[in-house]
Amino acid sequence: MKTTTDGKATRIQLFNVKSINMRVFHLTWLAFFLCFFGWFGIAPMLAVVREDLGITTDQIVNTNMIAVASTVFMRLIIGWLCDHIGPRITYTWLLILGSIPVVMIGMAQNYEQFLLARMFIGAIGASFVITQFHTSVMFAPNIVGTANATTAGWGNLGGGVTQQVMPLIFAAVLAYTGSEFLAWRLAMIGPGLALFIMGIVYYFYTQDTPQGNYNYKQHEKDAEKESKDPISKVLKDYRVWVLFLIYGACFGVELIVNSKAALYFIDYFNMDIKTAGLIAGLFGLMNLFARSLGGYFGDRFGKIGGLNGRVKWLFVALFIESLALILFSRMDTIPLIIASLLFFSLFVQMSEGATYSVVPFINKKALGLVSGIVGAGGNAGAVAGMFLFKKNLTGLEWTDSFYFLGFIVLGISFTTFFIRFPKTKEETVTEPTVLQPELSIAN
Repeated sequence: MKTTTDGKATRIQLFNVKSINMRVFHLTWLAFFLCFFGWFGIAPMLAVVREDLGITTDQIVNTNMIAVASTVFMRLIIGWLCDHIGPRITYTWLLILGSIPVVMIGMAQNYEQFLLARMFIGAIGASFVITQFHTSVMFAPNIVGTANATTAGWGNLGGGVTQQVMPLIFAAVLAYTGSEFLAWRLAMIGPGLALFIMGIVYYFYTQDTPQGNYNYKQHEKDAEKESKDPISKVLKDYRVWVLFLIYGACFGVELIVNSKAALYFIDYFNMDIKTAGLIAGLFGLMNLFARSLGGYFGDRFGKIGGLNGRVKWLFVALFIESLALILFSRMDTIPLIIASLLFFSLFVQMSEGATYSVVPFINKKALGLVSGIVGAGGNAGAVAGMFLFKKNLTGLEWTDSFYFLGFIVLGISFTTFFIRFPKTKEETVTEPTVLQPELSIAN
């Protein structure tokens, strides 16, 4: 595989699993993929949980909000940890520790216990930051947008697969136990075990950078020499906060749909739990290619118009996403709701890919922190948007909640014009295969 002088891959070779770049590529998207089974595995079964625990729809919304809100805090911490101890150790512990509440949620006996379990499970959502960080350090500027979008997209694919697979697991357990109330509890054991095993695999088969793993003490010294106050510099960069807002308008919206689609179809279109899960899963399945397309076009626009070209593409994707969401909210028949869901899904996920084709160029010396803040924006946006779906607060039907959410995204799309870079060409990339190790890296 051809690489830059610091070992970053200049192209994506999907079937080359011998190179560390591609091994990390595949394991990091797979880890993120499995995290969705823990994070949203309960979503397709919420109708049963609601009946079992005797809780209301608004309380279900509260649990969705806490599962997403807890991720905001964790993403900020995880980004900092990636910068300081490396993505390998960070991901390993997140996966292993995150598996515990996933298994234990089946022990909840009331609303408060269920809410607490979902809060701890929300920490798993911080896995996205590690996936983007680890991909960014493995790929060169000419391909990093596509690489980031693909690992994130294939990971996000877990959101769709979860919606489709968990109802099947639920049905299989139900056939064996004969009890719906027991079936949803036992169904969550599988995702927990998968996360635990993935944590062990990630530790032994990845490394922090193309040259090797972090030498923690030396890395800290080098970081101090490069910048006395990197955190302050990142926090003062307004572009980071604009991207925070933008990511809330795309990934935040995706999280809202992931947590509400199945219940929306059950309550408003009279579907059974299996059918609702299958249709809701179509939204996430678009991640197979949609987010990658967003990153790919980001790289292409970058080649033509430099870094500001990437920003222009981000505006286009986000603007069309808003119109597609408004269209989705007005559909009232099953064929139309499916068609509009697919169209909307295409652009919400391309917007996400376009966002992270810009992120690696904001501040390369604090990539983890920038990725963490922007990633947290997705969850913050989801929490804010979920207030629209609390009927006792807004009095809105969910169809109208999606409608108003579309106009909010429309307004946010114009904030992309505030993201500016110096008018320089996109970074050029050389392709020598000789690696030059850095002082902060230990093999």
